Amino acid sequence: MTEINFSILVISLLLYVLLGGADFGGGILELLTKGKASGIVSRAIAPVWEANHVWLILVVVILFVGFPPVYSTILTALHIPVLLVLLGIILRGSAFTFRHYDIDEATPKAIYSTIFQYSSLFTTFFLGVTLGGVILGNISLDYQDGFYKIYVHPWLNWFSMSMGLFLVLLFAFLAGIFTVSELKEEKYIHYFSRIAKRLIIALVIVGAMVFVAAEISGHPLFYEFYHSPVSVGSIVLATIALPPLWINLNKNKRNMLRIIGGFQTTMIVTGWFAIQFPVLVKVSGGDDITLQNSSAPEQVQFYLLIALVVGVLIILPSMAYLYKTFKFDKQSSSDSI
Repeated sequence: MTEINFSILVISLLLYVLLGGADFGGGILELLTKGKASGIVSRAIAPVWEANHVWLILVVVILFVGFPPVYSTILTALHIPVLLVLLGIILRGSAFTFRHYDIDEATPKAIYSTIFQYSSLFTTFFLGVTLGGVILGNISLDYQDGFYKIYVHPWLNWFSMSMGLFLVLLFAFLAGIFTVSELKEEKYIHYFSRIAKRLIIALVIVGAMVFVAAEISGHPLFYEFYHSPVSVGSIVLATIALPPLWINLNKNKRNMLRIIGGFQTTMIVTGWFAIQFPVLVKVSGGDDITLQNSSAPEQVQFYLLIALVVGVLIILPSMAYLYKTFKFDKQSSSDSI
């Protein structure tokens, strides 16, 4: 039962990266294009963008109920970046809503757009920083170590910063791929295709920088990666998919772009996750928190599974209907950007 609940958690996390990540990336893409993408981003993510947070909520609930040591450790040792992520989500959501529904004047919309763009970047960056803190192994469970060692040192380092930058580029990449898929006008297709290609190159470079930053921070990431067949295989598959992605960007094969971009992101997430599995949180000077030693009692896992099955049976049809109504039944227009 524990394995089933954990599998649902992993799938939910992946869906949040793919769907919620593309939404965060939309704001980053607006920032990179100096607002030229705002019209397309608004049409592409409204009104389904807020629904994508359901996957993050599901991840948090599963951790809280099924794997409480993971939940408590992350929310304690990494509470500063997590708090910044939550504040960013609130700012981003409020700004996007006010921009969409507030008075139709240029100045307020420009202010809301700026808040939306920078909070998308800010939130994504600290999501990556939090992930870096979970992976690196600087988390201390000795509460006599002092404030800095317990609450700052785990995430304020080169590795976590590089992970933040990597996630920013990954989400922007997803948004770029999906944006190209939304366009119809040739000049805009070429413009956003060029941006997507640059993001691909930047993503590869920063991905290599993450390994360098890990070595600088004292974490043998390359060694762990090299000795994980799943990780190596995942990154090889993601790399093999680069030429088809590039070709389909040139030809603007919309469905293939979505499929390949989603596949590459899935492989990247799988590769990163497999490096340290079954370790869920690396701890400094103590036993790591693993799938086995963090699991709630079997009876709790059983009732959690029942709740998840019922929830999934409600969520999936509802999400499918939402996307069908607002995404697939309406053709995206490419009027003024």
